[in-house]
Amino acid sequence: MAKRKAASSKGKSTSPDPMIISKARTKAAVQQCNVGSEFYGALEGAVRELIARAEVRALGNKRKTLRAADV
Repeated sequence: MAKRKAASSKGKSTSPDPMIISKARTKAAVQQCNVGSEFYGALEGAVRELIARAEVRALGNKRKTLRAADV
């Protein structure tokens, strides 16, 4: 019998919480400044907090869909 190939992990991160933001897109969005390495972590934290607050608001309004108004 031929051996099976191992399942590809392409696109899957081994870390439990992959980053939501894209470093490349963040850097491209900045026009006149450089981006420090600590900025990405701070931005990631701010985005996760924003999503968490929006989720709480949506659930409080008995919805399971996040809307722009939740931000």
